[in-house]
Amino acid sequence: MFQLDDKFLQDLGLDQLPEDQKAAFKEHIYSELEMRVGVRLSNGLSDEQLSEFESFVDRNDEKVRAWVAANSPDYMNDPAYQQLKSNAPAGAEDAVLLAEYASLKWLGMNRPDYRDVVTQVLEELKQEITTNRDAILGGNQTAA
Repeated sequence: MFQLDDKFLQDLGLDQLPEDQKAAFKEHIYSELEMRVGVRLSNGLSDEQLSEFESFVDRNDEKVRAWVAANSPDYMNDPAYQQLKSNAPAGAEDAVLLAEYASLKWLGMNRPDYRDVVTQVLEELKQEITTNRDAILGGNQTAA
């Protein structure tokens, strides 16, 4: 998976942005990527599927636990859950980890192409940014 860090901005030729603008731009990129991926992944899903996935995003603990119990009752021994847990920040709540695990498991079952979609959307977004790099940097210089 990619890292949305200063190297990412450098690869796009945006390493000249001031530090405060780098942080804001990275937040914007993440938000835009999340929105575009969500739209693309939702294509072809039923309302029921969308509602089910939304319960993971909203961290509806009751629905998350019910889904995991029905679809992955031995989740604690699942290497995907173990890796998620080991990569989580110290003190991460179990309910948050379980919702994240459920959403990844659900995507694997209902949209097994989700990693490809993320990659494709990211590449499209990077191309847009690269195409508009001068305007982005020019806007920065105008503001300065």
